[in-house]
Amino acid sequence: QVQLVESGGGLVQAGGSLRLSCAGSGRTFSMAAMGWFRQAPGKEREFVASISRSGGSTDYADSVKGRFTISRDNAKNTVYLQMNSLIPEDTAVYYCAGRLSAIASTSFSSYNYWGQGTQVTVSS
Repeated sequence: QVQLVESGGGLVQAGGSLRLSCAGSGRTFSMAAMGWFRQAPGKEREFVASISRSGGSTDYADSVKGRFTISRDNAKNTVYLQMNSLIPEDTAVYYCAGRLSAIASTSFSSYNYWGQGTQVTVSS
């Protein structure tokens, strides 16, 4: 089992930055590839970024590439999402997710564990 708790969301002006954290508990956290997804009101949940179990491989949605950076610290059981140059279109609830695999995925249906989400609001 992996329990996930996100933090770091909030209200920021366009062009600003936020750093989301996802703290995992359970001995299997370091065995899990991790992902960040987001869901805006009235829209489907969409892939944002993912990172392999080792941290050696990352992937990003085209809409955030060059602005967001995913990283993890397995010693702290934590995965991060550094978000820079935020735009109003980034406004959404952000969720972290884990899957018991070495390889991450862009598909939300392949993840077994989810956090409760943290709200990010970018004002123009």
